[in-house]
Amino acid sequence: MSNNKIVIAGNPNAGKTSVYNRLTGAAQQVSNYPGVTVEYKSGAMRYDGGRLTVVDLPGAYSLTAFTQEELVARNFIVERKPALIVDVVDASNLERNLYLTTQILEMGRPTIIALNMVDAAERRGYQVDIAQLSRLLGVPVIPTVASRGSGIKELRDTCIAVVEGRLDATPTPVRYGHAVDEEVGALIKQIQRHPALSDMGAPAWLAVKLIEKDSAVLAQAQDAAQDAMQALAPHIADATRRIETHFDADTATIVAEHRYGIAAGVVKACVSFTAQARRDRTDQIDKIVCNRLIGPVILVGVVAALFFWVFKLSDEWAWIPWIGGWRSPTGLIAWLFDMLSQFLAPLEARAPMLYSLLDAGVVGGVGGVLNFVPLIFFMFLFVSALEDSGYIARVAFILDRPLRVFGLQGKSILAFIVAGGIGAGGCAVPGIMATRTMREDKDRLLTMLVTPFMNCGAKMPVYAMLIAAFFPGDRILIMMILWAFSWVTALCAAWVLRKTIVRGPQTPFVMELPPYHLPVLRGVLRHTWERTWLYIKKAGTIILAINILLWAFMYFPRPPEGMDETHALAHSMAGRAGKTLEPVSAAAGFDWKTNIALIGGFAAKEVVVGALGTAYALEGQSEENYLSLSERLAAHPDWNPVRAFALMIFVMLYAPCFVTITVIRRESGSWKWAAFSTVYSTTLAFVLAVIIYQAGMFLLPHI
Repeated sequence: MSNNKIVIAGNPNAGKTSVYNRLTGAAQQVSNYPGVTVEYKSGAMRYDGGRLTVVDLPGAYSLTAFTQEELVARNFIVERKPALIVDVVDASNLERNLYLTTQILEMGRPTIIALNMVDAAERRGYQVDIAQLSRLLGVPVIPTVASRGSGIKELRDTCIAVVEGRLDATPTPVRYGHAVDEEVGALIKQIQRHPALSDMGAPAWLAVKLIEKDSAVLAQAQDAAQDAMQALAPHIADATRRIETHFDADTATIVAEHRYGIAAGVVKACVSFTAQARRDRTDQIDKIVCNRLIGPVILVGVVAALFFWVFKLSDEWAWIPWIGGWRSPTGLIAWLFDMLSQFLAPLEARAPMLYSLLDAGVVGGVGGVLNFVPLIFFMFLFVSALEDSGYIARVAFILDRPLRVFGLQGKSILAFIVAGGIGAGGCAVPGIMATRTMREDKDRLLTMLVTPFMNCGAKMPVYAMLIAAFFPGDRILIMMILWAFSWVTALCAAWVLRKTIVRGPQTPFVMELPPYHLPVLRGVLRHTWERTWLYIKKAGTIILAINILLWAFMYFPRPPEGMDETHALAHSMAGRAGKTLEPVSAAAGFDWKTNIALIGGFAAKEVVVGALGTAYALEGQSEENYLSLSERLAAHPDWNPVRAFALMIFVMLYAPCFVTITVIRRESGSWKWAAFSTVYSTTLAFVLAVIIYQAGMFLLPHI
């Protein structure tokens, strides 16, 4: 037994992650479960007597292993044999949550129930008898409100007491009624005769799994103890036949119904409704927010408000006192990099190559990316607040119907939202990982192929830079157009793929709508900082390395003496590659310098801004050197709003970044689909960019 390991299990939206963060201080490590691609988080809970490892398992509604999350949660408990299971249960949805609880108790591991969201239950008029609930389940029950830290100390102390052996938390055996219990008991005796099956978990749990014909457990048992399973086969068949004859139904259904019956009985015995019970405020809000007609209008308003406040707070409003007057956050960062560039200026005469590397490769490249940290911060801040409030789940509900028209499964919405479907503060990598909750492989694959079209945070610097240069008075309008364009393109692409390459039936969508509550400032700020820090760290590592590599390709070979800077850049390896593509890319308005940036963007979309900054920094070193990239492009004669918009559409849609491609390969199980995603998305992006550019220049020839 892993004496220092605690696992946290529970339904999605039960507050499991909040409990984990409170116990560990969010000092977490993300790991893959061996053999599958579903991740779990682990962290340390320190106390006076030592250190405990806390593992946050994927959220699951049951342990029947219909999805990879359920399989990982179950296998981790069976194979790792943790010292303790903390089952996080939503007190406001107790009966539904107790179905998973019964399955956890079946496994016979020491268990504590963290009865979370007791405040929400009280607001809905529910009173839970904690002592009675603990007696019926046979394990300690600790009421908590994890979002506020209430009950966490008692939960922590109880966990330590159980792990140290000072408190017994072994559950009482789960009873399914005389007819089933009799067969389970007989099968337990047969299992105990075969030591080879001892690693499969508690004999009572294994007996129930075999009776309900759990295919995953049957396969594992066959692999672990083939001879034992051959000996058990007649006993399993006889027990199954007698139960099915008695109830006139298959054993899987019978066992599931008994679990639901146990949950209902516990709720009846432990929950009372107060005289103040009233219609929940969440239901009243949902009548408006989830209305078929009003809901989409509210969604558009929320996204527009999101963009309004992000742009105002990050760039347009000068609200930070600084040297020389008030500055906006992005203006402040731009000022700092201007000062750094001026500080480096004396190096130009003494060490021109070093100066070029630092000024063009680092300041011009990475500085251009870091300039948008405030925008990314505020985007993540507002998206985190929406997530914490419960509104994001309503977005999935609102969009379920239109997504099904285009051949997508309802859970595809979750992948889209995580990838940046609300605003532009997501990432395609966790978006694609979110497809693991889907049962059908065709649904997963289709969602993987269109999720990268969402506006992830990596594309935001490109949008913000070009919008500041060519659409400064219409920032919100352009961002709304880009947001709508990404959704329309993803849906249309999904419809075509469903009709041609990824054919298959659509599965129904069932999702819990958590209650509304005010976002917890501490949690929102923590999530915002974690995401922003990842962006900063990426700019200081991956993007820095790529920009230095691109700088080298743009700097070497050195031109003959007397050649001006523009021709020197064209003479470089990168310049030659960009010029090679220019005869084709010119149809979309892209010149050879833009091609260099787009090639770098295959690694990471932020590199597009950095590479353009490096290219234009290398082009000239005079006073223009201290202009921002947006100002340089706005003043450049070859650039115009049509070209800028075509470039934004191309960046939105062309090949996913290298990390995303790798995740697509891992999740789909084949490089074929990763390559297909790259080729088809780039082709689609180029075709649309050409149409937009050519149509724009035809309709607006003098722009």
